[in-house]
Amino acid sequence: MISYNSDMTKFTVSPIGYVKSPYKEQSGTPIQPSFGEPVEAEIRVSSEFREGLVDLDLFDRIWLISWLDRSRPYKLKVIPYRDTKERGLFACRAPSRPNPIGISSVRLLSVDVKKGILRVSGIDLLDRTPILDIKPYSPKFDSFPDEPAGWLDESIDQETADNRFGSED
Repeated sequence: MISYNSDMTKFTVSPIGYVKSPYKEQSGTPIQPSFGEPVEAEIRVSSEFREGLVDLDLFDRIWLISWLDRSRPYKLKVIPYRDTKERGLFACRAPSRPNPIGISSVRLLSVDVKKGILRVSGIDLLDRTPILDIKPYSPKFDSFPDEPAGWLDESIDQETADNRFGSED
């Protein structure tokens, strides 16, 4: 749990569950969910939140909002995975951030409300990553395929992570 005060400078965030993933370290993990197909994983939802999973099985994809707990401390200029040039942190998707919040759109394979287990594919998260929230994916609301994507439109071809943003051991 991350606690903050009520004057809007701080707030409380608690995980609703955790990822059970085959990825144990950042190096070799897909850098985006689309590069994680067809790898399967589970989201284990805590018992007090399981009732909220009702009707989630009606969706093909979901958003996982996660806390990237094993990322290095952030730097405001980084060399992102798909580039060789230094970029501003907020112009890339590097996992090392002031608030290391991740978003992943994954394919939902099944929902077991009683056990609190979501089977998903296309995971880009490490095993035991805390999940802060789950939202349904809607192509009507969440997709803008014709919009330009800045420097990513000309990026290099890299699908898996190295350790440039991983825990410093």
